[in-house]
Amino acid sequence: MKKMKTGFCLMTLCLGLAFEAGAAPAPAPAKTHCPLPLRTCPQPQDKNLPDVKDMLTWTPAQRVVGYRNDYRSYPGDIFHAGKPVPLPSAHHNLSHVSYEYKGHKYSLENYLKRNNITGMMVIKDGKKVWDYYGKGNTKTTLWTSRSVGKSVVSTLVGIALKQGKIASLDDEAGKYNPALRGTAWEHVPLRSLLQHTSGVTWNEDYTNPTSDFSKLTQCEAGKDTYDCVSKLILDPQRKAYAQPGQIWSYSSGGAWVLGDTLEKATGETLAHYLQENIWKPYGMVNDGVWHSYWPGKHDVGAHGFNATLEDWGKFGLFVMNNGVLPDGTKALPDGWVEEASTWNKAQNSVTTAYPEGQFGYQWWNKYVPLDTKGASPVEGLTRNKALSAEGIYGQMIAIDQQQKLVIVQWATWPVAEPAADGQSLEASLLFNAIANKLSHTAE
Repeated sequence: MKKMKTGFCLMTLCLGLAFEAGAAPAPAPAKTHCPLPLRTCPQPQDKNLPDVKDMLTWTPAQRVVGYRNDYRSYPGDIFHAGKPVPLPSAHHNLSHVSYEYKGHKYSLENYLKRNNITGMMVIKDGKKVWDYYGKGNTKTTLWTSRSVGKSVVSTLVGIALKQGKIASLDDEAGKYNPALRGTAWEHVPLRSLLQHTSGVTWNEDYTNPTSDFSKLTQCEAGKDTYDCVSKLILDPQRKAYAQPGQIWSYSSGGAWVLGDTLEKATGETLAHYLQENIWKPYGMVNDGVWHSYWPGKHDVGAHGFNATLEDWGKFGLFVMNNGVLPDGTKALPDGWVEEASTWNKAQNSVTTAYPEGQFGYQWWNKYVPLDTKGASPVEGLTRNKALSAEGIYGQMIAIDQQQKLVIVQWATWPVAEPAADGQSLEASLLFNAIANKLSHTAE
């Protein structure tokens, strides 16, 4: 997911003076310098950062430090906030929320500890009703998204479609991106890139040190990242194994192609396009940073979005409200969110657990799988229409338009992808319990 432009901001520090008889005033603390010219310095700024080349094998403790300092560990492009509009608050006591999982009953507090949660926020009817910061994270922490960034890119594609910078999702990617010509990606429709049904070979295995994804992380840890990644993904030897639209196979390679193509269609970096079309007009509270492979020219489409917990939540609210800006402007095409959460029926997307499909336009189907046994509540988030942006190790933005609910989660799960009955299921059960609690409270 970033060489950094130098710059600094100053964080105002309170000076405490302690006087004893004849004692000199305590020295003022040293000023904290921001590594980037951000409006507010993210805190904490950890001194010892884990090596990014080992990102896939970090311990959960290393991941806490690495994720909240991601914007310092890689080159990055800033997306600036305009006039901040903080979320209004309407506090709800969620301490009695509980769920049953594998024969045990757990509370919200149990969930936070069991699942290495480092941040969580619940937004109901446009108001922040509950939030949590763990492991030293604060309201100014910029936490990295991992693949939650894919859903941000998907939303930006919708904006480009609305603006006419993309004519149709059925257009081939090569129409907008000359670099794809002569590669297996050239004739893949944009819709198939959004759905991860490109039919182009890509190995996403996070546990295999020789997988395509592992090679991608090594490119990111080295120099000349854009060139390195381009050679990896656009390799002429990379072949198509199926026609576009036939087989669903999750692909950060395809997501990178989509982001690169979007930038070429709009003539803007992802960070700047996000800034001008969502971040400033929607009143986000803090600046964010997008991992850049080529600062000022190219940001990575597969991940690398870094923002505060509140702004993660406000992005979810933007989507929940169908992209309608505070001034009434519709930034997204009519029906976009419904279309983005219409789960594709390609092979592998449809399963016994998800008979309607599990993946849309880089959004996941968030309901509890139909084959779940011995757990509750299995109903809560609207079945088949609760969509979720998800990143490895537990990053999430879950959205239920019907219930006007957004739940954001930061985490450092011990494994990138837990088993089907693991932490992702447990998250769905908790989110259902929260949805039910707030629904009953509203009544």
